Amino acid sequence: MAVRIVRLGSERIPGEGLRVGTVRRPPRGVPKAQFASRNWFDVWFPNLAPSVETMKLGRNARSEKDWLSFTKAYRKEMAKPENARIIELLAALSHRTDFSVGCYCEDEARCHRSVLRGLLEEKGADVR
Repeated sequence: MAVRIVRLGSERIPGEGLRVGTVRRPPRGVPKAQFASRNWFDVWFPNLAPSVETMKLGRNARSEKDWLSFTKAYRKEMAKPENARIIELLAALSHRTDFSVGCYCEDEARCHRSVLRGLLEEKGADVR
């Protein structure tokens, strides 16, 4: 059992389980009924996406200092009690079932999902 961190829209791997989209907006031009069949996500869960302001920090990060500013802002958002409880829940679920969380970004190292990976690991999640 584990949680996987994936790029939404990528081919699913065997045993990946339910795919959760942690993005602010659903994919453009894709009918809602086709989100899962086109490998975007099974469940849209924008609660774990960065706010619009924080997302802009990440998109505009050109240096390590800029990226650190994004990381701090996103971690601050995820430290709010309602988000922290969600992360704890996902960490606990990773020991009971397979599922994945993801975003559209091509490079995980410059995406909120890299920070989300760290947050899940810090809460004891089984991350693959």
